[in-house]
Amino acid sequence: MSITLTGTIERRDIGTGAWALVTEEGVTYEILKGADKNLLKAGQKAKVKGQVREDIMTIAMIGPVLEVKSFEVI
Repeated sequence: MSITLTGTIERRDIGTGAWALVTEEGVTYEILKGADKNLLKAGQKAKVKGQVREDIMTIAMIGPVLEVKSFEVI
């Protein structure tokens, strides 16, 4: 199922490092590796469309894993 989220990009120093999207409601999603480098800038606000992947786990385990399909910097 596709979702659209708005929030702030954060870099987390957990394990080998992870990128996260923290929504305006305070929910943290871990961005799946392979996302566009233009999205991965700490402090940047973005509107992201993607899919929550319940079939994978990560080392960081900071929240649901979000596979980014598209985004818009705001």
